[in-house]
Amino acid sequence: EDKEEGRMYVKAMVVDKDFPEDRKPRKVFPVKVTALGGGDLEATFTFMREDRCVQKKILMRKTEEPGKFSAYGGRKLIYVQVLPRRDHFVFYCQDQHRGVLFHMGKLMCRNPDINMEALEEFKKFMQHKGLSEEDIFMPLQMGSCAPEH
Repeated sequence: EDKEEGRMYVKAMVVDKDFPEDRKPRKVFPVKVTALGGGDLEATFTFMREDRCVQKKILMRKTEEPGKFSAYGGRKLIYVQVLPRRDHFVFYCQDQHRGVLFHMGKLMCRNPDINMEALEEFKKFMQHKGLSEEDIFMPLQMGSCAPEH
């Protein structure tokens, strides 16, 4: 089994200052990551939009650079960094939205408990990327929800 595969919990998030406040996810659901072979990954996200459950699959195509993936035809770049604390990962995304470049970081982990050391690593990593520590927030962990079709 691939180390990035399986169910992951979003423990902490950080976004740019100019990221639209209403688009910040306050509640998060576990993310399902599946290895597709050839190094590509598929991530399935569930989120609430206007009190409805929405599920979104993102195909992460591997690039020449280890740990770097592209999605939406290169409009979104995703860097996956394994932290020294095993089972903890940083997903760092660069995303074009209406011509503006946004950055978002997520601390992802295999179990629902928060690890303070991993959180510190995450803070350092994000500061290194130019995102500020006071912008880090801990979204509310939700179990699961069934998307309406």
